[in-house]
Order: sequence, then C-alpha cells, then structure tokens
Amino acid sequence: MDVITVDIELPEGASVILGHSHFIKTVEDIYEAITSSNPNIKFGIAFNEASGKRLIRYDGNDEEMINVAIRNARNLKAGHTFIVIMKGGWPINVLNRIKNVEEVTRIYAATSNPLRVILIQDQDRAAILGVMDGYTVLGLEEKEDKDERHRLLRMLGYKR
Repeated sequence: MDVITVDIELPEGASVILGHSHFIKTVEDIYEAITSSNPNIKFGIAFNEASGKRLIRYDGNDEEMINVAIRNARNLKAGHTFIVIMKGGWPINVLNRIKNVEEVTRIYAATSNPLRVILIQDQDRAAILGVMDGYTVLGLEEKEDKDERHRLLRMLGYKR
C-alpha cells in the first residue's frame, strides 16, 4: 500500500466540503440540501461510487464548479467519497444540512483554505486517512488580533 497526498483544486473565492457517504442517492440529496439552504450558492458535487459501475456521479448548478468537483473526485479515487465545490456562500451556510443527509457518514473538511488530502492506496482501492487544512500556525493571537476577529464576525453578520 502507498500513502499519497492529493491537493484539492479550489478556484479563487471558492470553498470545499469533503466527506464520506454510503449510497448512490448522495448526489441528489446533497443537491437538495444546498439549494434548500441557499439557492444563490453556485456549486458542483461529485461522488465516487464504490461498487457496481464505480462511476463518478455528479450534479450542481454551475458548470465550472461541477467540472472542478469532478476533477477532484477523479484525483481522489476513494470510493464513497463526495466533494462539493461552491461559491457565493460558505460551508457554514450548508454544512448542518449536509451533515443531516441520512447517507452522509463523515465530513473530513469544510474550508476555503488550501486543502491537501492524505490517502492510502493499493491496486484497486483508496481511502482517506485525513486532511491538511490550510497551513501551520505562526503565533498566538494578541489583543489587536482578537479585536479584529470580533469585528470581522460582526461585519459578516455571524455575531451581534
């Protein structure tokens, strides 16, 4: 078995949700979860089927996001893995809805940062071991950093 890493392709201004699911209806159910949360989000979903035809199943409402999701799914190869690439909203806007999709078993990452996925792979199987979300920390938050964080959350409407 080989341990490899795959960098997730993420267009400028886009976010990614990477997860694990167990059934072919994942694509349609995640589509519904996103559009019922925020119909203005542009997104693409790709799901790697783990048995049967073992196809990359896909959907979405934006051609660019769909194509990026498909390329990422193809690079990951791992069965029952899904990836959502989205713009015009944040993972926080749809994440709980996606977590509540009955066939979703795990969320590995939900981020706008560069994402690297650690995989284990043998002849005809691959599995996600973990993710590297963003970069390592450089220091401790100071008072001005804390004040900036508070202002940003209020400006974005997440806090009062």
